[in-house]
Formats: sequence, C-alpha cells, structure tokens
Amino acid sequence: MPIPAALARNLTLPVIGAPMFIVSTPALVIAQCKAGIIGAFPALNARPAEKLDEWLTTIETALAATAQAAPYAVNLIVHPSNERLEADLAQCVAHRVPLVITSLGKPSAIVAAVHGYGGLVFHDVTTVRHAEKALEAGVDGLILVAAGAGGHGGTLSPFALVAEVRRFYDGPLALAGAITQGRQILAVEALGADFAYIGTRFIATQEANASDAYKQAILAAHAEDIVYTPYFTGVPGNYLKSSILAAGLDPAALPSGHGPKLEFTRATEGAKAWRDIWGAGQGVGGIDDIPTTTALIVRLNNERQAARAALCGL
Repeated sequence: MPIPAALARNLTLPVIGAPMFIVSTPALVIAQCKAGIIGAFPALNARPAEKLDEWLTTIETALAATAQAAPYAVNLIVHPSNERLEADLAQCVAHRVPLVITSLGKPSAIVAAVHGYGGLVFHDVTTVRHAEKALEAGVDGLILVAAGAGGHGGTLSPFALVAEVRRFYDGPLALAGAITQGRQILAVEALGADFAYIGTRFIATQEANASDAYKQAILAAHAEDIVYTPYFTGVPGNYLKSSILAAGLDPAALPSGHGPKLEFTRATEGAKAWRDIWGAGQGVGGIDDIPTTTALIVRLNNERQAARAALCGL
C-alpha cells in the first residue's frame, strides 16, 4: 500500500534507520532525516531518563531548520522489565513524536496514547503470530525482522515472512534483514514491503555513536562471523564473533540460555554485555567503508535507481 502521508514527507528513499542500542543518538537521527530517510533511536539510549526531553528537543529544532527533513521515530521497549516506559511514553506524547516503534511486548497502551495526538505506531515482529497479535493491538504498521537482521533478529526467510503476512494484512510493512545496498532496497519493494529497515550499515558511518573498534570490526566481518544466541539478553540475537572472542568467551560454546549478569561478568573478567558485545547483522560482508550518513544515503539511492534501470532494461 502507499506509505502513510505523515511518513512520506521528504523521503528520498523508502528506508527507516533502525534504532540501535547505544549507536543511535541525535547526531545520527538528524543526519538520516536531513538526508531523506526516517531516523530512529531507542528512548533508552537517552540516559538518565530526563535526557530524553533534551534529545527530542535537539532533534526537533534541527529538523525544523531544514525544509526537506524526513520524519523521525522513537523506539519504546514494551517489556515489563522497562521501568522507564511510562515516563518515556509521556515524553513522546508531549513532543508528538511522528512515529513510535514498539518492541518486545503488547503495544495496546502505547497505540492509544500515540493515536491520541495523531501519531503512528509500528511494531517489530519476528513471527507471523506476533504480527497477528500486534495488529489486534491496533498498530499502524509492522516491522518484519527476518533472518540475518542485527540485534534481536528472527529466523524466518524474508520471502516467507512477507508472503504470509501479506495474506492477511495490506497495511504498511517494513522489512529488516541484511540490507546494506541500494539494490536490496529495491528487492524489499519487489517483495511487497513498503520500507527497508536498515541498522548495521549505519553503524559504520561517521555520525554513529560506536567506537572505532566497533566500526572497524564491522568492516572486517563477513556473514560467517555473526553468532546467533540468546545468551546476552535472553532474546535470540545476532552479534559479532570478534567481540565475543575479545570478551574471553568461546562463540561455539555459549550456553543455550540467558547468562545472568553476574555469571557473564565472572566469565569475562569484568566485560559488560551491553558495552562489549556488539550487535550486527549478516549483511556485514557488504560493508567496506565509513562514510558520512548523507554520502551513504546518496549512494544507496543511486544504487537503487541503477538496479531499477537495469531490471527495466531486461
């Protein structure tokens, strides 16, 4: 279906920059929106909680000064363990955030609050059943996190996941999973999704809040260097093998369950999972430089157009 008018404003590409823990901050979001994609960040990245108001004001002020900026989004973790949810939602409502992305829980209360001021809610899912439950909660769009996506990725092929969801839902869809090139954005559209949901490719940009070591590890990695495990957060996710090795752990011998914080700290002699274990998707093999966000989005757009022209030429 057509992209909602509220999100189509000033879009250069049908892309949402995935909100990434630690990595996504106002600098990256502003650069993404100014270059013509929807930039997003997790509310939990603003620490302490009082800083979220400051971050939202910074983003809004910067985008208001640019006539061609795309909308922005904030990610809220709906899981009961998120003690900040109520306060963070209140800030999103106060700032009338255009798009709220919900994860890991039932988003009904968030939907009601955001719809109250005319905003939109997209919920990320890894299975068809999760998609059905999110729609029952009234969300405005779905983010299908398919196999190969960085962070808490799913295991289903994007071909299977999009096809099944499209059998019962014709609303906005974003698709995540190893997308690093413009031709892949075109492939997402060909599959029947409306947005490409891109995270890992933006870690290796100049504006990303990632260490130089993290960015270089992205450049050096290949798909086979990604480890899928629930050990670090309790939810299965994709991580760079090199960061697991650097923490003193054997990627091939991680326990199948969630490693309690104390167990992990003892096993790694002080390493912290949130800081030292780096999320990344299987698309790392297609990343070989660290451009500005603007230069990257220009490149992605050119690649998408070239791919479209080549297909039309056939």
